[in-house]
Amino acid sequence: MTLATLIVEESEGVLLVRFHRPAQRNAFNNRMYDELRDTLAEAQRRKEVRAVVVTGTGQAFSAGQDLSEMASPPAGDGAPHGFGPFMDRVCAFDKPLLAAVNGVGVGIGLTLLLHCDQVFIAEGARLRAPFVTLGVVPEAASSYLFPLLLGFRRAVEVLYTADWIDARRAVELGIANRLCGPEELLPVALDAARRFAKQPPEALRHTKRLLLATREEALRAARQREDEAFAVRVGSPENREAIQAFFEKRAPDFTKL
Repeated sequence: MTLATLIVEESEGVLLVRFHRPAQRNAFNNRMYDELRDTLAEAQRRKEVRAVVVTGTGQAFSAGQDLSEMASPPAGDGAPHGFGPFMDRVCAFDKPLLAAVNGVGVGIGLTLLLHCDQVFIAEGARLRAPFVTLGVVPEAASSYLFPLLLGFRRAVEVLYTADWIDARRAVELGIANRLCGPEELLPVALDAARRFAKQPPEALRHTKRLLLATREEALRAARQREDEAFAVRVGSPENREAIQAFFEKRAPDFTKL
């Protein structure tokens, strides 16, 4: 498979997946959702792959959803958006999934971390959940996972304000496990993945399945609620104003809506 949006390397049982849309700060478009979904499916199938590490190229982990696709009309062929099938794969991925957050993580660049088994973040990296400011709602079951991980009031702070979360604060909140210097980030993440890869593989997979099972129904229900709300919010006056303001490089004005 020829990959247009990812760079994939394999060594010592660890698959390293780099998001590679540097001109868009690794923002997710449909092609990237599909390629990452298929890469994880292949990693889950192959016995040689025992752990996966995701990271970004350039200065960003991922700037989130490519807003140019959100602003465009749906494809005429009726093809489904790549986000849902991608999340299906992430929620069912039963091997260790680690993240090395090398730079900015916005939207899915943050909510994906809530599904990772271990998260390492570089000094200088920043995270943001911008959904309300875009006139939409949280995604990827984050409306459930943020309160579960952070507590209700901290989840409110993250989601209502859409403020930036610096790397140190991300560790304090429990979004990331460890703060790393930029040069040590990837070696540390790969070393952790290699440690997992040396464990009995089937025992590890069964253990992760047991952990996933504890929240499977809650994640499914949260995603359904989010999808229904998102369908209402996308294309709303608030969402249109937010996207237009983004492309016009100005602050949105919601006072007249």
